[in-house]
Amino acid sequence: MSGTGQITDEGLARLRATIGIAVPHTQPPHYFRPNEDAFRHVAESYGDANPLWCDPEYAAKSVWGESVAPPALIGGDTLIGEDEVTTLSDEDRARTKGDPLRGVHAFYASSSREWWAPLRAGRRVFRRNALVAALDKKSEFAERAVHEWSAQVFRDEDGTLLGGQYRNMIRTERSKARGRKKYEAVELKIWTPSEISAVDARYAHEAPRGAEPRWWEDVAEGDTVGPLTKGPLTVTDMVCWHVGMGTGMYGVRPLRLAWRNRQRIPRFYTPNEHGVPDVQQRVHWEPDAARNAGNPTTFDYGRMRETWLIHLCTDWMGDDAWLWTLDCEFRLFNYVGDLHTITGTVVRKYLADGDRPAVDLELAATNQRGQVTAPGRAKVLLPSRERGPVRLPDPPGAATDLAELLTAVSARFAER
Repeated sequence: MSGTGQITDEGLARLRATIGIAVPHTQPPHYFRPNEDAFRHVAESYGDANPLWCDPEYAAKSVWGESVAPPALIGGDTLIGEDEVTTLSDEDRARTKGDPLRGVHAFYASSSREWWAPLRAGRRVFRRNALVAALDKKSEFAERAVHEWSAQVFRDEDGTLLGGQYRNMIRTERSKARGRKKYEAVELKIWTPSEISAVDARYAHEAPRGAEPRWWEDVAEGDTVGPLTKGPLTVTDMVCWHVGMGTGMYGVRPLRLAWRNRQRIPRFYTPNEHGVPDVQQRVHWEPDAARNAGNPTTFDYGRMRETWLIHLCTDWMGDDAWLWTLDCEFRLFNYVGDLHTITGTVVRKYLADGDRPAVDLELAATNQRGQVTAPGRAKVLLPSRERGPVRLPDPPGAATDLAELLTAVSARFAER
């Protein structure tokens, strides 16, 4: 039976029966009609000050002719997108009710993103949300695991398909994963003034490529990308993250709105040191809560490092290029006090779809301990002296609407 904290064939079959069913999202979008201010807030939340996103006069001189959203905005779980599907049939409501793997541990393990067209300022955005795969896997920490891939796909008010975000939640059986103390040996970093000065010097040399094109003909396999500096991480960094990115899928709110949210999801709230119910999400900013969860101190969100990888790509490629895809994994925690160096390498130069000048990048977010906490891969389309400006990629399956797009994405995940 499901609901026992165990992965069963019955529970997995019930989960797979929901693949492709578009369901309303648990939260409304943080930005209903994102404009240049929203573009700026999102980009600044991960340390990106590229004027292409939010300076209309600068952006007017680019190939896009106006400000466009930073890639991180197209997705982000709850950032944008009004639900295109707002009600379910009785049959679909019954199929999607509850969690067939209730009690089975879940953690956000990896992400896959792709972009097909720019989001321009002031447009409404719509989304469809669906499970697209439930893959039966072996796990390092438990005998059986399920890779649960969900998709959000986006279009603007004119019907232009913008992009897709695919999240991999790995489900593992708690009884087999419990008891591991892998984080006890983590040594938290204390920085000296001279070390901070060295970090400051790194930041002083960073800047986006901007309006200078990075021609495809000038790039070679083996070229390095970056480095980009991120950190040492502070709680303030995560506060700024929430300013731009919103408060996430649990609808975290203050004061009376917190009370209202607590009525909706009471199990998400536990008493803090003052006896006041507070969100479990505070492991990201409250050290005692993080330690109670088995970590030495507070830590970031995996999606934060995903945006750092995106930032590396957009800084390197310049305003005329197009970030087509980016995949990454969240392998280790990034603790307050950790410094990350974001780097990449050009591993392939080719013509995508036969005529689009492209490069593939291997990416890495590496902490001061020398550990790669978030490896990634990206595909970038570059302008070409011979072949001209970037031609935007086609959506999967030649889809023309979100329903077709979800079908094409589900079929692609079925091949994994």
